[in-house]
Amino acid sequence: MKKLILVNLLILVVLSPIQSQTKQETADKKLQEFVERTGAPGLSISIAQKGKLVFSKGYGYADLENKIPVDPSKTKFRIGSVSKTLTATALAKLYENGKVDLDVPVQTYVSRWPEKKQNITLRQLGGHLAGIRHYRGTEFLSKKKYDNVDKGLDIFINDPLINTPGTEYAYSSYGWNLISVAMENAAGINFLSLMQKTVFDELGMNNTVPDHADRNITDRVKFYQKRNGKVVEAPYVDNSYKWAGGGFVGTTEDLCKFGQAHMKSGYLKQSTLDEWKKSQATTSGKKTNYGIGWRTFNGPDGIRLYGHSGGSVGGITFFLMHIPSQTVLAITGNMDPLNYGGLQFQLMELFIR
Repeated sequence: MKKLILVNLLILVVLSPIQSQTKQETADKKLQEFVERTGAPGLSISIAQKGKLVFSKGYGYADLENKIPVDPSKTKFRIGSVSKTLTATALAKLYENGKVDLDVPVQTYVSRWPEKKQNITLRQLGGHLAGIRHYRGTEFLSKKKYDNVDKGLDIFINDPLINTPGTEYAYSSYGWNLISVAMENAAGINFLSLMQKTVFDELGMNNTVPDHADRNITDRVKFYQKRNGKVVEAPYVDNSYKWAGGGFVGTTEDLCKFGQAHMKSGYLKQSTLDEWKKSQATTSGKKTNYGIGWRTFNGPDGIRLYGHSGGSVGGITFFLMHIPSQTVLAITGNMDPLNYGGLQFQLMELFIR
């Protein structure tokens, strides 16, 4: 019996690297086919399990003209609305330190927010239940430089709410503009410094920064769009109007570090992790599958995943976490539109099975 047990253990030790290699080869094939099929200029993907990278690779180019290859450890892509999840973590830190109350009127922290028909709270804003509108017209293509997050409120501060707060889920990046001003006032330091200090520095996310359009950022990709079947450079945009909701650039390996810090208590309390990921609900009791900056995804075979997607001018990102296996996946490309077609979920399933 002891010999049989020993043999079985040896088989497991021998097979494990082979199985891992097979997964990597399968993933690589799927990704190569995806890049060829879509014509994406550059793509970065990183997958980590229990804090260790098990697959991390770049495809294509960060810069087509200069043939600069993608490196998942340093190539910075626009992560779009995944920025909301990063911001939500800084909000969680303020919450744990007693700096913010999620359920008081937002005027508690933003005195210049005008009185409207109903009060709104940080919790509602964080879950897209506050009735704040989303982009209109060409706002998504803004070229204007905003000096601070408070100035970004000017875009929508005087607009009426689009519904009664709490009654309807209505996705709004501008709601996160308002959250960022509240965070800045509650913390007593500017929003970008708060993000650097409480999130990026603490988690060693050395390659995640604000996407300052008017600055030369090392290893930032060039941004592209696909129009009429051809890949062309994307138009110039300045995302300073929405740092909190869609204004950061970063690497897929940094997002894996971020995800790992949210698997269990340590960086944040377990009660906070649970509250931030838990789906909110409308006043009628309908679940939204969105907590505070975290979305719940139902993957293949009912696998529950947490994370966010992000769409930008010249960038499409997915960030996913599977808590039972402590697996994190981050995938991003430097072109829009770019439809992953479920590839992100297929790869998660591949590595957690």
